Amino acid sequence: MTPNIKVTDVRIVKLRTVRHVGEIEPAWSPGRKTSFNVGGGSFTEVQTDAGITGIGPGMHPMLLDDVKEYLIGKSAFAVEDHAAALSYYVTTLAYQGVAGVDMALWDIIGKAANLPLYKLWGGTKEKIIPYASMVVLSTPKERVDQAVSLKEQGWKAMKLRLHYETLSEDIHLVESVRNAVGPDFTIMVDANQAQSNGNWQAGVIWDYKRAYETALELQELDIFWLEEPLARYNFDALARLNAEVEIRIAGGENNPGIHEFVQMCQMDTYKLLQPESMVMNGITNLRKIGNLAELYNKELVPHHGGGNIGVIAHQHLVASWRHAPYMELLHDPPIGDYRHKFSIMLNAPQIDVDGYMPLPTMPGIGVEIDPGLIIK
Repeated sequence: MTPNIKVTDVRIVKLRTVRHVGEIEPAWSPGRKTSFNVGGGSFTEVQTDAGITGIGPGMHPMLLDDVKEYLIGKSAFAVEDHAAALSYYVTTLAYQGVAGVDMALWDIIGKAANLPLYKLWGGTKEKIIPYASMVVLSTPKERVDQAVSLKEQGWKAMKLRLHYETLSEDIHLVESVRNAVGPDFTIMVDANQAQSNGNWQAGVIWDYKRAYETALELQELDIFWLEEPLARYNFDALARLNAEVEIRIAGGENNPGIHEFVQMCQMDTYKLLQPESMVMNGITNLRKIGNLAELYNKELVPHHGGGNIGVIAHQHLVASWRHAPYMELLHDPPIGDYRHKFSIMLNAPQIDVDGYMPLPTMPGIGVEIDPGLIIK
C-alpha cells in the first residue's frame, strides 16, 4: 500500500438508460413520482497517479469544479482531511453531493490495500441480512401478498409504510401482514414523519398521541422498530416516546450533522440510529456514527444509500459493525425492484435463497460498472 498516491482527476461519468421501468408514488412524498430505470444515472470517478481509480455515486455537475480545485494533487489516503474540507468548501446537496467522492477515495484505499473495505475495517461478516424496504402505500391485501411472496423467496424482513389517515387503518395493515407471515419474519414500520426540518410536511402529520398509541399497538404485534414517528428535530418528544415504550424507536436518515447524532445519543431520542451517507457527505462520517452508537449501546442500521453504489458501501459498513443487525434495501417490485438500481453494475450482489446478501470479494467497494452503459 502506497500512502502517497495522489489524485489526478475527478470526473462525473454518465450512463445510458437501457429501459424505463415505470414510476411510483413514494408514501413519504404524496403527489410526486419516482422513476425507476434499467441503467441510467451517473457515477463519480476519482483517478490517481498510481493508475488506481475509485468510484462512488454520482454528484451534481455544479460541484465538480470546486471538488477538483480542492482535491487534485492531494493524497487519496487523507480521507479525514478531505471529508472535513469538502463539507466546508463545497455546497452540501443530499443525494447529489460529495458523498460519491468520499466513497471513491475509500474505494482507492481498499484497492491499494488489496482488501474489500469491510475487511480493511476489521469486519468478519461475509454476508449480511437486507430487509425489503417498501416504497408505496398499498392496500393490506397487496402488502400481504407481497410479504408472503418475499418470505417464500427467502427474505427475512420487510418494512411497511404507515401513512393512512387513521391509526386503525395503519394497525390493520400491519396486523394483516403479521398474521400472514407468522412470528418468524421480521417487520419494521416507517411513519416518515421527519421528511421536513419544520413542523409541516406533505401527507398525514402525527402528534405525540398518535405516535405513542401506534407504538403501543405495534409492540403487541412484535414489530422490530417504529421509524421516524415524530419530526426530526423534536428531540424532547422523541426522547420521551423512547423512554415510555418498549419498541425500538428509530431514525436519523435526514440528520446531516455528526453533532446532531451526539445530541440524539445524549438525549436518548432513539434506540436505533439510521444515518445516511448520501446526506452526511460520505462513509467517513458514517463510520463515526458507528463508533458513537457503540459507545451509547445503540443498534445501527444505515439508510438505503441511494440505491446503487452507496448501498454496496453501506453493505461494507454493516459487515464491519457488530451492532448492525440489518441493511436497508429499497425493494418494492415490480417497478421498485432493487435490481433495477443495481443494473449499472456488472457484479452486483444478489439476495440468496436464505435471505442473505454476500459481501463483494474484490478490493475496495468491490463492484464494476458495466462499460457498455458508459456514455463516451
